[in-house]
Amino acid sequence: MKDTKILVVDDEEVVRLSYARSLASDHCKVEMVSNGPDALEVMGQRPFDVVLLDLLMPGMNGMAVLSTIKQRWPESEVIIITGYPALETAKEAVTLGAYDYLAKPAGPDDIVNATHSAMMHKQWTLRSDQASSCAGMH
Repeated sequence: MKDTKILVVDDEEVVRLSYARSLASDHCKVEMVSNGPDALEVMGQRPFDVVLLDLLMPGMNGMAVLSTIKQRWPESEVIIITGYPALETAKEAVTLGAYDYLAKPAGPDDIVNATHSAMMHKQWTLRSDQASSCAGMH
């Protein structure tokens, strides 16, 4: 299985480092950026399987970043992580295509479990897409 590429987007360095530490492994490549525009720039250069995305950041907010990611890279799974959880924002995030929505402080287990679950979902989706598209080719 190929390495999982994860992008952590949060304006707080301590949070970025905490998530990166939780996810670091031989099969996980974690990159970190501190804002939305940087996230979109780095995603334009290389694909990411899972994006851990803070909602409240200076400049471009997480919802705008989420919307752009799902339009341009629909195969990337996005997990929203926010210090200000609310039902409305959770609903909006899911409507825009977020895979999951976690409240801060999200512990290491929460981060790992949500990321693993997102990867399983992505692999299942890719497998079913390939099965349906390959069936008519033989």
